[in-house]
Amino acid sequence: MKKADLLAKISEDAGLTKVQAEAAVKSFVDAIEATLKADEKFSLLGLGTFTKNHRPAREGRNPATGQKMQIKAKNVVKFKPGKALSESVN
Repeated sequence: MKKADLLAKISEDAGLTKVQAEAAVKSFVDAIEATLKADEKFSLLGLGTFTKNHRPAREGRNPATGQKMQIKAKNVVKFKPGKALSESVN
């Protein structure tokens, strides 16, 4: 499902216009981003939990040339599905 498909589904199910649905999805994504930037976890019962983890700098290899290279440290977002979501797909 792509963003346009999600917006159409939300619009239809909630009786909203596509503009209102897009605003709702944008607000949801912004809330997740703001929470993760504040070094907190974002949990939504039934869906799962988003967390921010730090990956330290490390040495890697360029797969094309085999040369060693330094990979910079960065933050990554992890998602752990909730029990209800996990059970619904199995």
